[in-house]
Amino acid sequence: MLTVAPVTIRKISQAHEPQDHSDLLAVEEPLEIRLGFGPPDDRQQRSVAVTMRTPGHDEELALGFLFTENILSTPSQIISVRHCVTNSEKKGNVLRVELQPDVEIDWHRLERHSYTASSCGICGKASIEAVQTVCKKPLPGDFAVDSEIIHTLPEKLRAAQRTFDYTGGLHAAALFDETGQLLLVREDIGRHNALDKLIGAAFWQGWLPLSRFGVLVSGRVAFELVQKCWMAGVPLLAAVGAPSSLAVELANEAGMTLLGFVRENRFNNYTPVRNVV
Repeated sequence: MLTVAPVTIRKISQAHEPQDHSDLLAVEEPLEIRLGFGPPDDRQQRSVAVTMRTPGHDEELALGFLFTENILSTPSQIISVRHCVTNSEKKGNVLRVELQPDVEIDWHRLERHSYTASSCGICGKASIEAVQTVCKKPLPGDFAVDSEIIHTLPEKLRAAQRTFDYTGGLHAAALFDETGQLLLVREDIGRHNALDKLIGAAFWQGWLPLSRFGVLVSGRVAFELVQKCWMAGVPLLAAVGAPSSLAVELANEAGMTLLGFVRENRFNNYTPVRNVV
């Protein structure tokens, strides 16, 4: 799947005459997520969300989205995940998740997700209470990472961002262990999409809950990223950018360590949890 698009640009500066150059942009395209459901003799299909994303790891994106929205809980609920090929005009931008006949779907939870922009995954959430109803238990506090290891993570993440090297326009999310090893890295033009891809990959491999891992994201942290990590059982969320007030509030309720401004050998801890030593 193409994740970069070539363009011709004109560079303009005070020091030089305008010059034309070739450049690469991160691709942004819609992905429609459909569910196939119902008994064997009466299978139905319903569109549940459209998200603007960078193509690639679409299956993981869909699974991560459905898991963090509490629609799916285990891989055993899934028969298949595949792109629809009947509509040539959509060119691989429709994905169907086929569910087992006995899976019951809470359609009310999906009603607010008819459209999701790449920049804001949680627009339309009814309330914080909707998240608190699902994530009732605080996270375990037995995961610890040395602060020196935290300092090394941004450089490791940057080195693993292959598409960012070409475009400079993608967010990333990485799963790391207590030694600082990056086990998974996913990129996307949307912050929440990159995290959904990461969680979806872990979900499909049967790694959840991620109680022995931390997550590093390349940008800022808003409420929905904390919510997704809480759903996945992540005890430590670190970000290169700043958190929002609501993100800190939810992290405290979850018992999650939330780190911000993780760069240039420094970081801020916004929560009293002691997962960093």
